[in-house]
Amino acid sequence: MPDRNWSHLLDVPAFPSERYAKLADRLAALMKTRNDVLLIQAEAVLALEAVATSLARPGLKALNIVTSPYGAWFGDWLKRGGSDVINLVAEPGRPVAIEAVRQQLDDHPDISVLSLVHAESATGILNPLEDIIRLARERRVLTIVDAVASIGGHALNVDADGIDIVVIGPQKSLAGPAGVSAISVSDRAWALLQHESAPRNSILSLLDQKEQWLDAGRGALPGTPAPLEFFALEAALDRLEAEGIDAVEARHRLAAKATRDALRALGAELWVDDTQASALVTAVKLPANIDHSNFLQAARLNGADIGAAVGPGSDRLVRLNHTGQRASKEAVRANIKAFAHALQFQGHSRPVEKAFKALDAIYSL
Repeated sequence: MPDRNWSHLLDVPAFPSERYAKLADRLAALMKTRNDVLLIQAEAVLALEAVATSLARPGLKALNIVTSPYGAWFGDWLKRGGSDVINLVAEPGRPVAIEAVRQQLDDHPDISVLSLVHAESATGILNPLEDIIRLARERRVLTIVDAVASIGGHALNVDADGIDIVVIGPQKSLAGPAGVSAISVSDRAWALLQHESAPRNSILSLLDQKEQWLDAGRGALPGTPAPLEFFALEAALDRLEAEGIDAVEARHRLAAKATRDALRALGAELWVDDTQASALVTAVKLPANIDHSNFLQAARLNGADIGAAVGPGSDRLVRLNHTGQRASKEAVRANIKAFAHALQFQGHSRPVEKAFKALDAIYSL
């Protein structure tokens, strides 16, 4: 027999066409921008590929900052379209050095596009966004930012910083659905997107999105939208706006601080210092005599979310997740309890009460 508990997900009414534009405006407000915002009917990886594919062409030179697999993919998509791409690869698992960015921009004055990921959920690092954007703006280089994970966890001010293209997804810090994403596009970016080899009649075409939705008055989205995703996005924004974006960002900062202070009380080796760490997850380097797989297995306690880090340099790293709705005292406490339990399972007994005391001290401020 089918599970009757899922029947309320069937026969969903169409999402009202007049509410798409309101969703775009609400997302623009979160990004603090007056630029155009496109709604993409897919997860954010497709939105990122659409940006790269729509921009890419022979003669375009790009500086692509790589601090995770996502950055590497973006460079590959640009190359596929014939662009000349300089991949600035950071030290494995670490943020990019601002001086390395400056050097590349100085050495290659013909760079016209710069792309980077803001905060990495793969390894818990934070790239120096404002400093990088400032360097690019001084040289009139168009900027592309992957803020999929960071939006809601870190401040994002698109217009004040002068970012040309930003891709966001609601499934991370905004605690929304994964099947829809958004792209903000400046006038300067639209001018660069208008070129002869730009993709058309394609899900990867930003010009199609512009003509078929923006220029058509922002009514019904082209294609066949999945209404559940947009109802879920609307509900996530309702919840977020009730709390306030500043409060959501503060909640993430608090969860990150409490997690790291508790881990230090356990004697854990944090992967990066606090100034280079994102507020999304905390990465910890396990001692050499601890079996990585066995540790993760032992950390699977109710309420905890501890997993392996991803990408180069992450072989000995585990991540404690405090993103979205997990940016709470209860979730942080569950993670610390699971981490201490896994240490004990591997023969590294640590005073968990000391860690809880450090955690409680942060939440009592």
